[in-house]
Amino acid sequence: MGRDYYEVLGVDRTASADEIKRAYRRLIKKYHPDRNPNDPSAEGRFKEVQAAYDVLGHKDKRAEYDQFGDAAVGRWETQPTGQRVYTWGGGSQIPFDDLQDLFSAFGGGGSGASVFGDLFGGGAARTGRRRRAAAQPTPGRDEERVVRLSFEEAVRGTTVDVTLHSDGKDRETLQVKVPAGVEDGSRIRIRGRGGSGRSGGAAGHLYLRCEVGRHPYFRRDGLDIHVDLPISIVEAALGAKLEVPTLSGPVTLTIPPGTSSGARLRLRGKGIQPPTGTAGDQIVAVQVVAPRSLDEKQRRLLEQLRDALNEDPRANVRWRTGKP
Repeated sequence: MGRDYYEVLGVDRTASADEIKRAYRRLIKKYHPDRNPNDPSAEGRFKEVQAAYDVLGHKDKRAEYDQFGDAAVGRWETQPTGQRVYTWGGGSQIPFDDLQDLFSAFGGGGSGASVFGDLFGGGAARTGRRRRAAAQPTPGRDEERVVRLSFEEAVRGTTVDVTLHSDGKDRETLQVKVPAGVEDGSRIRIRGRGGSGRSGGAAGHLYLRCEVGRHPYFRRDGLDIHVDLPISIVEAALGAKLEVPTLSGPVTLTIPPGTSSGARLRLRGKGIQPPTGTAGDQIVAVQVVAPRSLDEKQRRLLEQLRDALNEDPRANVRWRTGKP
């Protein structure tokens, strides 16, 4: 029979968890080998205090110790003959085959079997639980793959081939329909094509995560499509009818006279058409481009126009008018 753990920590058997913790901290500092370099017995006391707190400092272990004493905190050993025995206290031992007799000695096959089955790791009680757990249906894991689409494929929808592998041997190719209008990062679920379940559990799902490439000049915002339209000063001032690209082909867009740079013109229904619902619009962002070089005649004409118009485009800006 080993030394009583309560005696090691110097506390009563009714001590609270906080009292046990305080006693442990005090003693672990007192007997720490670094503080007792000239006391050979300090290291042994230090380990003894640690062993006591490893049991009494945990609610479940303490309850088992209170009920079963040293037998609840023993260890498994394998003898030279190969026989596996459980050792506790001052050297008490019992072969694994006689485990049921030990259960009976500590209150029958009920609570004793449960406690020792948990402690012994590989005993009959734990083995039974593992077998029952293994028989429970376990669903398969969900899996994810990346599918790379062009801008047009994502907008219009497409069909992609997905090759599935079973146990690294069998191959199966599925044709998966990608609906029109999927966005970058969208996921498509294929039911039951993920990891296999165990013990009759359902298979997981396969998710295809879409990575959509960029377009040379279209940009996307939800179901709307954006495109830039450069125009000249003359087109902006006088107005014009210009051809602009759309997802369904070029169309003619009317530029109203006096259109400023930054104006946004809307082509309704020329955006992305989802499988259900209303199509988005195409937004045309006007960019007025000034001529980079002028000959003498062109410069004089523009100067004459400036003098004739006599306009100040900044007349009504807030930082000049001071109005809120």
